[in-house]
Parts: sequence; C-alpha cells; structure tokens
Amino acid sequence: MIEKGKPAPDFTLPSDQGGSVTLSELRGRRVVLYFYPKDDTPGCTTQACEFRDALPRFDELDAVVLGVSPDSVDSHGKFRDKFDLTFPLLADEDHTVAEAYGVWKEKNMYGRKYMGVERSTFLIAEDGTVLDFWRKVKPKGHAEGLVELLASG
Repeated sequence: MIEKGKPAPDFTLPSDQGGSVTLSELRGRRVVLYFYPKDDTPGCTTQACEFRDALPRFDELDAVVLGVSPDSVDSHGKFRDKFDLTFPLLADEDHTVAEAYGVWKEKNMYGRKYMGVERSTFLIAEDGTVLDFWRKVKPKGHAEGLVELLASG
C-alpha cells in the first residue's frame, strides 16, 4: 500500500531511450512517476503530449518525468517518435511495478472485465519518499496542475 511519507517502491525498468532506469538512482531530484494504460490511445496521447509540452518547466523545477505502461520498449519507441516525446517511457510488461504501486486493477469496458493500469501519478521526493499521489487521473490538464503544485512548494 502506497502512503504519503513512506518510501516509494524502488524498481528498474527498460527505457525507450535505451538501457534502463532505476528509481533510487534519481535520489536528489523529485520524480513525477505516471502510469498510463496504453501507448498511442487518445487519453494516453493527450497526457503524454501535455507532459512533453510542460517538460521545460519540470526541468526548471528539478523534477524528472517518467511514464510507465505495460507496453514494450518497441511500442514506446514508436509512440515517442510519433509524438516527439522527450522523457523516458518505461516498459513494465509483467506489470510488477504497477502492482507494487497498486495501479494494476480490474477494469470493466462494455461489460468485459480485464486487468489493466489505472491511470495514476506519484510525486516522489528527493529522498525517495512519496510526497503525494493521484488515482483515476483525468489526462487533460494534469501535467499543468503538477507543474503548479511543484512551483508552489
């Protein structure tokens, strides 16, 4: 169970930018860790493009943005190239990290039940603890709201 003030679950995942990213290696910077269901779908594209557009402001605030979904590194690369995404997209194909963060959930679409990612964002402090988190995120305007929150404190 994720709780504010508690350590964020550490992980290492492959990145669309080559190599892998380990959360604990980003200590000293704030991390915006967002989980999204699927590359190149309408809501996920809106969210990713808004993070892309706000990235210079996140950089000014010394915050790293990481996107995580169960899609493959190849899928992430196509998504990145299509929309000129400039932050790492991490492949959680076995959804281990999504499970650790409590965002791997049963979903229901048109009466069909399946397991998938609940769109969620976690703000992780410089010391690796969870500052805050949001579940069932609405993609539009979310990145801007996070920038404003980081800038205010």
